[in-house]
Amino acid sequence: MPVALRRRYQTYLLYLAGCLVFSSGAYLFVHADLGTDPLDVFALGLKEHVAVTVGIAQAGVAVVCLGTVALWNRRRPLVAPMFTFFFCGSVIDLLLWADPGRLLEVGSPALVALATLMCAYGSALIIMSGFGIRPIDVLAIAMTHQWRWPFWCSKGLIEVVLLAVGFLLGGPVGVGTVCFLAGVDLLIQPFIRANVRYLRLPNLGLPDRARVRPAASL
Repeated sequence: MPVALRRRYQTYLLYLAGCLVFSSGAYLFVHADLGTDPLDVFALGLKEHVAVTVGIAQAGVAVVCLGTVALWNRRRPLVAPMFTFFFCGSVIDLLLWADPGRLLEVGSPALVALATLMCAYGSALIIMSGFGIRPIDVLAIAMTHQWRWPFWCSKGLIEVVLLAVGFLLGGPVGVGTVCFLAGVDLLIQPFIRANVRYLRLPNLGLPDRARVRPAASL
């Protein structure tokens, strides 16, 4: 098999696996009922004051993130991250409908711990694929390239802002929210490094010492 074709298959497999793992982790956060992620805190808080659905509020945040990166890099806005947004949302909806978590005989704290690991690892795989990276992560990567900040710092800043605004608007905050903010943001890069070092997986989205702007395929 040609190298280019093999790399393309690797990209799509990493992306698909990442979306499925991340969506499963997001479902477990909901099932544990100990708090939502910062984006949901913002969306639910905004919903208290404006006649919007959670999905529309989240889509608005995604558009702002992608528009900011487009203006920053003087390129057309990326489309693939919006597909990821709707694809992962559909998988989460399917899991909520099937509710496989009811078969897990573990407490909510254990579910939150597992959900944190899954969301972090799923995010790492999506980023490594270099395709369809989630909008908040796209903006965080752009900040990392531009300012040489650690990725966790860029992503954390974005989500702290969303969390703070959402909380002030009346969005729900719980233990799960803190675990997502701290655990997921801090674990993504270690997972990427472990995948590269031990599993020899390609890292097309967030090299440790990137000196170029994010690829257009993000």
